[in-house]
Amino acid sequence: MHEPIHIDSRWAQRLRRGEQPDAAEVREHLLAVHQRHAGFTEGVARGCRDAAGRNSYEWLAEVIDPARHRTILDLACGSGVLAEICLQRHGDAIELIGIDMSADELALARRRIPDPGCRLHQALAQSMECIPDAGVDLVLCHWALTLMDPIEPVLAEIRRILRPQGTLAAIIDGDIASSPSYAAVHDVIYSAAQHEYPSYANADLGDARVRAPESLAALIRQTFRDAEVRIEPGMVSLDGAPQTLAEEATGFFYASFVLSAHARARALAEVARVLSADAGSDGLGRFDMPIHRLVAQL
Repeated sequence: MHEPIHIDSRWAQRLRRGEQPDAAEVREHLLAVHQRHAGFTEGVARGCRDAAGRNSYEWLAEVIDPARHRTILDLACGSGVLAEICLQRHGDAIELIGIDMSADELALARRRIPDPGCRLHQALAQSMECIPDAGVDLVLCHWALTLMDPIEPVLAEIRRILRPQGTLAAIIDGDIASSPSYAAVHDVIYSAAQHEYPSYANADLGDARVRAPESLAALIRQTFRDAEVRIEPGMVSLDGAPQTLAEEATGFFYASFVLSAHARARALAEVARVLSADAGSDGLGRFDMPIHRLVAQL
């Protein structure tokens, strides 16, 4: 894993001064992270698997029913991992569209999926003008709703582009309390970020309501009238030598990119210690990530 680049964006500078960033600065920060670390989320997300051997992309792709879902949008498609899985499974039976705000992530997606039949667009989730009203049957979103703020315009756009009886399916955060190892790693990294940026806890990325499944479901029901909303808990895990596992797990958190080199080294050492505490006789630690799969059926 290459040494991460410290992101000293306007968003981070504002936090350092104890000020509250605005939405434009949040978006600028996210774009900077994905420009300098394009594809960074896929390493851990692809490697973490559940008891059935599925990673979170594969679990989300299982929602696809080619008999009902002909046109599919991969919202915040990133480097194209989910889109590639969808095409491998269903090929010509589906028409796939990918949208992401990052040109750097879309460049990786195009290299991964050279098929011009997969349409990729650079756009914001709040304004998907490239897709007509009632233009898709299924919207998939892998772990990105938590970063979208404001969230209401995103849900309104999803509702606009979905056809009658359409479906929204997303991977979202799980219950941190259900995984002591995840909670411990999360606390180490966010404590380090808050030590350097005292107002970090009050300015985390995205809308806090999206991180709790019940409040997200309530938001969806406000926009998707009479929708059936189902939230399914899951757990994915990654095994490895504690130091290697610490580097991979730490790099999955956006908060790690605002840490100074010294603070990140200290956080890595502490994460490795946490993961070593439960290592098995083979010396391998385990990083468990709780997730939910949300399915909203119109």
